[in-house]
Amino acid sequence: MRRNLLVLATLYFVQGLPYGFQLTALPVYLREAGVSLANIGLASVLSLPWILKIVWGPAVDRFGGGPFGRRRSWILPLQLGLGLACLVASRVPPESGLFWLVLTVLLMNLFAATMDVAVDGLAIDLLPPSQLGYGNIAQVVGYKLGILTGGGLLVWASGRIGWQGIFGGMAALVFAGFLVTAMFREPSSHDSVFGPPAEAPPEDWRDVFRSLWAALRLPGSGWLLFFIGTYKTGETMAEVMFRPFLYDAGYTREQIGLYIGTYGVVCSLIGSFAGGWLASRWSIFKALSLAAVLRALAVAGEWWLSLVEPTQARVVLVVAMEQAFGGALTTALFAFMMSRVDRRIGATHYTLLATVEVFGKMISSSASGFVAQGTSYSTLFGLATGLAFAFLLLLVPISRLGPPRGAGFSNGHLEARTRLRSKT
Repeated sequence: MRRNLLVLATLYFVQGLPYGFQLTALPVYLREAGVSLANIGLASVLSLPWILKIVWGPAVDRFGGGPFGRRRSWILPLQLGLGLACLVASRVPPESGLFWLVLTVLLMNLFAATMDVAVDGLAIDLLPPSQLGYGNIAQVVGYKLGILTGGGLLVWASGRIGWQGIFGGMAALVFAGFLVTAMFREPSSHDSVFGPPAEAPPEDWRDVFRSLWAALRLPGSGWLLFFIGTYKTGETMAEVMFRPFLYDAGYTREQIGLYIGTYGVVCSLIGSFAGGWLASRWSIFKALSLAAVLRALAVAGEWWLSLVEPTQARVVLVVAMEQAFGGALTTALFAFMMSRVDRRIGATHYTLLATVEVFGKMISSSASGFVAQGTSYSTLFGLATGLAFAFLLLLVPISRLGPPRGAGFSNGHLEARTRLRSKT
């Protein structure tokens, strides 16, 4: 299990590299190039592949296999494509090729988003229900370490290593992840009772979509999708404009990379560990509820910061709160999502839920620039705070959801696990 968690953390780390640059560094580079706040907000559409991946996501469940395994047959070539895209980006500096840079970032997101489908499917195949909390620590912490590196450490060092050093470093890390994936042997259903679920993979396209439709018709599925799509609306609206807010307040690109991309991500990692640990020790829903309340308080801190003088100490404090509590909420929610999927079509079903999650964040982030430009930063952060607290009301219908059907192991798999535990 430790080996599996390490491999999953490595794969999610690789996926976080390009998003870290897009989230933390790209808005600052765009602002330096004179791009308006509205267009900076619209740059969030570069995450479009993370929404559209549900279109081709079912192919990951339907196809794949051979000597590399069901999931690695997708992951390995996508890692190569992502590494090559990073090398291309290193040759496109923003001051002379802003359009091509944005296009390359879009391509990087395409490779990373498609790889995410296969990696999520691998995680669901490998993790028994009792390990979902720890598995999502590997997911969220690995991904945020990638964000820390791509949007924090490399950008912070950009004054010394230059533009080529940023993306050259990303490419080297992606290819290192490729080697880890190549050395990992994807287990078959006969290797271990803690391996993939005993159910056979879908036989054809109709089998995939029939299983997905049955899962979506379960009682409370509408509330579940609405919950997942709106859980970060307030936080995302504030987060996207928080970087330009700091830049307009007089902070440099290097300071923003250090405070948010480095200090903030470290706090987010701590929060992610806490959220996954609580989800494993408590019920997942209890961990989710506590993290949601704390996260709403942290968004209110960003609003407060826009109403007072944003000193360095205050900025670091608010960043630490928002990132720590937001990290705990993300880990708890992802564990909750994995607990609700049909494992037989784990890649497809989880991708649908993840697509709803990304779509909700993209809508709020795209609108944030227009609100800030039309009003003020304080108005935007006040609205975000109200939405973060309003989300807490959705915990009521979610608490009434019954146990998911088709989300666990088959009877034979559970019996095997029970026999093993009785021997130990």
